[in-house]
Amino acid sequence: MPNNEARWYVVHTYSGYENKVASNLATTVENRGLKDLIQEIRVPTEKVIEVKDNKSKEVERKIFPGYVIVKMVMNDDSWYVVRNIRGCTGFVGPSSKPIPLSDEEVERLGVETKSVEVDYHEGDSVRIVAGSFEDTVGVVDKIDLQNHSVRVLIHMFGRETPVELELSQVETLE
Repeated sequence: MPNNEARWYVVHTYSGYENKVASNLATTVENRGLKDLIQEIRVPTEKVIEVKDNKSKEVERKIFPGYVIVKMVMNDDSWYVVRNIRGCTGFVGPSSKPIPLSDEEVERLGVETKSVEVDYHEGDSVRIVAGSFEDTVGVVDKIDLQNHSVRVLIHMFGRETPVELELSQVETLE
């Protein structure tokens, strides 16, 4: 079980106790000085517009009810601390053996946000360096850093056609 690298783990809780488990765990980590072992605690939520009685209001809803995501260095001490938080029923994994989330799962869940910088802007001419339109030159129409995508207008079939690409599939012209 020992590993010195912090990874993301999913902790199962009683339904409705996610925030309580997260705050109790954060308090325990602070009181026992375990910040080097248990680094981050998240309850993934999303903002949703709810309409009731013809009135709409924005509410925060848990994406995964009954689960808390914890970035921690897994060892006997950290496992024991998390397992014994009131409201926690265990780690997600076969026979409660904690299995860390893969990098792809962490990225898909949006648990860790990576800042992305690109050296091109809307209106710049760029070359597509990967995919079906490799070596095609186009103009950047829209950049969506949150979804890591860019829309490029390329000349095809006698008109400008928008193409959705990943940010890494495009480079600036020199």
